[in-house]
Amino acid sequence: MPAEGQNPGAAAADERMAALMARYCGGDIAAFHELYAALAPRILGYLTGLAGDRATAEDLLQQTFMKLHEARPAYVRGANPVPWLYTIAHRTCLDEIRRRKRARVRVSSDGNLPYEPSVDITGVANPQSAVDEAAIANGLAALASLPTTLRQAVLLTKIHGHSSAQAATIAGTTAGAIKVRAHRGYLALRRKLVGRPADAAAVGTP
Repeated sequence: MPAEGQNPGAAAADERMAALMARYCGGDIAAFHELYAALAPRILGYLTGLAGDRATAEDLLQQTFMKLHEARPAYVRGANPVPWLYTIAHRTCLDEIRRRKRARVRVSSDGNLPYEPSVDITGVANPQSAVDEAAIANGLAALASLPTTLRQAVLLTKIHGHSSAQAATIAGTTAGAIKVRAHRGYLALRRKLVGRPADAAAVGTP
């Protein structure tokens, strides 16, 4: 039965994911392939926006599903596995970000950073779109420039459509903090994209 205020279509999708996860936990390999096909593009899009490059996101996606496989015994039958999978992806990416900060940044012989391929924030491979590529690049650059907590909140709520409560569970914080971060991140993005610098209130972290 749909939760109060939940779209019936979304509730049906949640039930389908829960059923697939239950079958997967029971050893049904076909259920895993269905689960992967349904969720991998969404998780890849989230990881691409969070990590900042497609190649890293693809590697993190595989790690995420490996961890999901290992964590199957902890799954509560009947629960929606999607927020849980986002949480695994989120923590896997944070571990990678921390590892990068500890590692020395390697540069090419001329002192420039290595080339980073353009990415599509939706996670779709080789997107064919009439959208202005410069606008996409500007949007991704603006998103990447946000503080990590604001970027996470914007990705989870504004782009991937999670509720504040779901986003809070994934990020390990409160719904109130997610709302504040998403609002500040959104304001900062708007200012960056129209060429006005974000003020301190817009980029601060609660």
